[in-house]
Amino acid sequence: MTPAPQEVRQALQERLLAHLAHPDPLYQALLQDYPRRGGKMLRGLLTVYAGLAHGASWEAALAAGTALELFQNWVLIHDDIEDASEERRGRPTLHRLHPMPLALNAGDALHGEMWGLLQEGLEAGLWGPGVLGEFHQVVRRTAYGQHLDLLWTLSGRLDLTPEDYHRMVAHKAAYYTAVAPLRLGALLAGHAPPPLYEAAGLQLGVAFQIMDDVLNLEGDEAYGKERAGDLYEGKRTLILIRFLEGATPEEGARARALLRLPREAKPEAEVRWLWERLLASGAVAWAKEEALRLMTEGLGTLKPHLEALPQRQAAQELLDLLTALVARRA
Repeated sequence: MTPAPQEVRQALQERLLAHLAHPDPLYQALLQDYPRRGGKMLRGLLTVYAGLAHGASWEAALAAGTALELFQNWVLIHDDIEDASEERRGRPTLHRLHPMPLALNAGDALHGEMWGLLQEGLEAGLWGPGVLGEFHQVVRRTAYGQHLDLLWTLSGRLDLTPEDYHRMVAHKAAYYTAVAPLRLGALLAGHAPPPLYEAAGLQLGVAFQIMDDVLNLEGDEAYGKERAGDLYEGKRTLILIRFLEGATPEEGARARALLRLPREAKPEAEVRWLWERLLASGAVAWAKEEALRLMTEGLGTLKPHLEALPQRQAAQELLDLLTALVARRA
């Protein structure tokens, strides 16, 4: 019988925390901080259900899902430092609670633990080398996407197009959010992942990130990150790109002047002005429509294939989760 999402989520967190146990209390606290905060564990859940749907064992699916959650957590620590973020999962970011070098080192440690868990799975015969190769793709693509995101902000570049955003997000977030879990599911069961997993997974992953950008402007306390933090950090979101394309010369100049300032120099009143203009301009509503279009197309491609997988109940859970990536955030 296929376990319910809450059971899988609990199993992932228990496995994750057990893997990060350490005799040094402070070191363990640093490594376990973000995992203990919970979160939806979407990538781990997707990996587990994709593995089960393709016929992989529970142990293999759970271990691979845990490894992807390790990836998620070390990347978040580094991302928060690079963006000077204030909040993560409803609490101050790790580098705000501890000296930044300690937080950075904890991220490095989680990265190492990810590869250690993957090597253990390889030696135990839970998976073949293709799973390690897929994690290499996850790391290299995410790093390149982060490079683009940081470069645009650090260089003050604002002449971006929606196509630029799609390319950046496809690497930074979409691949590890949706593509990798689907591909890992096939690899865990000893199958070659079909090309449609990447094409449709990228559509769903980009849609997820667009809606995450929307929630940064519209979200409530449950969102878990600093509201309007993307504006303080100068993120080049699809919403911002759309707004700048249609802004009057005066509004465009005012917004660009604000965005080129470092976080600590941005006046709160100006950030609020831009926030309100993004909501009132129709850019947010347009971005939502774009996300829903991508979701509809991606699910339309995936659904017939996933419904034909060996384990139907797990495949349905997988489809429900993929739909929830975007639909429950809209």
